Amino acid sequence: MPTINMLSSAHKVKGQGVLSAYIEQVKLVETELSPYYRIVNNRFVPGAINHYHTIDLKFFLSLPFAKFFGKTVAYVHFVPDTIDDSLKLPPLIRRFFYAYMLRFYRSVDHIVVVNPYFIDVLKTLGISEEKVTYIPNYVSETRFYRQSPARIALLKQQFGLPKDKFIVLGVGQVQTRKGIMDFIETAKRLPHISFIWAGGFSFGAITEGYKELKKIVDNPPPNVMFTGIIDREDMNDLYNIADLMFLPSYSELFPMSILEALALKLPVLLRDLELYPAILFNHYMKGASVDAFVTAISTLQGKDGYYEYWRDQSRQCHEYYSEHRVALLWREFYDRIQLSEK
Repeated sequence: MPTINMLSSAHKVKGQGVLSAYIEQVKLVETELSPYYRIVNNRFVPGAINHYHTIDLKFFLSLPFAKFFGKTVAYVHFVPDTIDDSLKLPPLIRRFFYAYMLRFYRSVDHIVVVNPYFIDVLKTLGISEEKVTYIPNYVSETRFYRQSPARIALLKQQFGLPKDKFIVLGVGQVQTRKGIMDFIETAKRLPHISFIWAGGFSFGAITEGYKELKKIVDNPPPNVMFTGIIDREDMNDLYNIADLMFLPSYSELFPMSILEALALKLPVLLRDLELYPAILFNHYMKGASVDAFVTAISTLQGKDGYYEYWRDQSRQCHEYYSEHRVALLWREFYDRIQLSEK
């Protein structure tokens, strides 16, 4: 039985989507592909397939050895543009890191992207389209599911929230690119609605916009709560108390938080970005400004037929990213590269 060696150091930084994606992908493959592949984690001995989830230097140095014995795969969770909007790096370090990132991607046999939009992005960076495969992210319904009304009422009480309050949830690292400033401004214009942001400064002071954002996190408007970094095991509670998922990010790949919200059939409101239609189709609400966000949330707070329509759109999108379908894509991919000639 061929071995797939999953290689990652994402666990070193809490509260980031790369870790969530790694956990879900490995669990899915272990569960669904166990009759065909043996799955191991961070083994020094190369497997038939060596799947790199992060781009550590030690992994880069292992590539020649791994390629001698099997195939190598890099999972692309970020490109230079997304790093620019996330971390404030000195120019020299930034240039070095970007050159290293692209060299890593070019050095492996195959690349997997979580959004088809980034196939063209990688092409502009000099990476051949033939080595790139699109496989979407996925979340398990055993981790993200709707809880009982009694449990939800208790959770709201624990968070100090009225039982019938409309609650808007944002999820992700506290970064400029996540649209935190627009999240706050939208909340200010809707003082009768509660806004919660689940996430913190995973990369500390090198986070882009750290000083300005830290002031807001420490002194938010009365109707805004910043939870800080939340363990993934506890995130399902937050989705359960929410009525709407709101993510006004300026740049993304395929946020795990969106898939997590869809699993609970929460309506989803996002910034109108070019990359979303290819993965979410017409199953989400969108806006390009604070005015648009305020209007969208205002139309949902009555929780009438319009709200139920967008809940059903989330249900349809979640079903598209079913466990069976995504597992089949991974099976086809691993079979193809494992059987292909070197």
